[in-house]
Amino acid sequence: MLEWRKGKGNPFVRGIRSRLIRPKSMPLNVVNDRDGSSRIILTDPGGSSAEVLLYGGQVVSWKNERREQLLYMSSKAQLKPPKAIRGGLPVCFPQFGNLGALERHGFARNRFWSFDNDPSPLPPANQQSTVDLILKPTEDDLKTWPHSFELRVRISISPGKLTIIPRVRNTDLKAFSFMFALRNYLYVSDISEVRVEGLETLDYLDNMMRRERFTEQADAITFDGEIDRVYLNAPTKIAIIDHERKRTIELRKEGMPNAVVWNPWGKKAKSIADMGDEDYTTMLCVDSGAIETPILLRPCEEWKGRQELSIVSSSYCSGQLDPRKVLYGDH
Repeated sequence: MLEWRKGKGNPFVRGIRSRLIRPKSMPLNVVNDRDGSSRIILTDPGGSSAEVLLYGGQVVSWKNERREQLLYMSSKAQLKPPKAIRGGLPVCFPQFGNLGALERHGFARNRFWSFDNDPSPLPPANQQSTVDLILKPTEDDLKTWPHSFELRVRISISPGKLTIIPRVRNTDLKAFSFMFALRNYLYVSDISEVRVEGLETLDYLDNMMRRERFTEQADAITFDGEIDRVYLNAPTKIAIIDHERKRTIELRKEGMPNAVVWNPWGKKAKSIADMGDEDYTTMLCVDSGAIETPILLRPCEEWKGRQELSIVSSSYCSGQLDPRKVLYGDH
């Protein structure tokens, strides 16, 4: 969805700070590590938690009330520049994959973000359960992608749910277009026992076949080898069913019409320097994105998306939840 916004510039805190100025009703738990990096710890009264790094504006951990990790993080992941972080929830902007002249998946995941101390009005959240971050282009970014922008994300947790609201505003004098994706590295018990429902009968672009277009024929996606697909016109709700854990991860999205399904499998995993050889057995990426058709923004225009990851115990029942109620009824 597109929204028009006007107003004067907002003050932003740049870089990493141990103390930050925020409204008293919204305290943040910021942990400064020995290596100089900072982590924001989000907690929910029910016991769930998430960790967010300023580097990449990236969620690197999400645990349920039983302290079980729900996101995959490579044991070989590098959490410092210039390498992107393998795992968690990277933000891909303004490019996805190698579909353009920029570095793979764009530069947002390789930059230090700042705290957004003046976010636009959004649904209220509990104390210590939400953080607002912002990214603006550096001089080097403007040399490789000459467009002025403000990229904001609001990250919040609630019982059994992780919500991310991304927004991109054109602060330039001319229009530009961009791709956007939230790459969800999900931690699963055994990839061969996982199935994905909600993408059946859809057309997809197969990145392993030079983006040739196919139609999904299976009743559900199961895994017995490498997969790298961009599904077109994906529905609001997608279910990732983990049979061994007897739970389902539901992905609900708006503003991002594509869904990406990726697992490198054994041969490819061994060629990825920051991934363990056997890591593919316990991870699966199911992403929300606007990839096939880039988003066009005119000056002062803003794009907004939304993604919710939620955990449901027991088996998934197709059609059980009304996506409209899920997305609009419980903010």
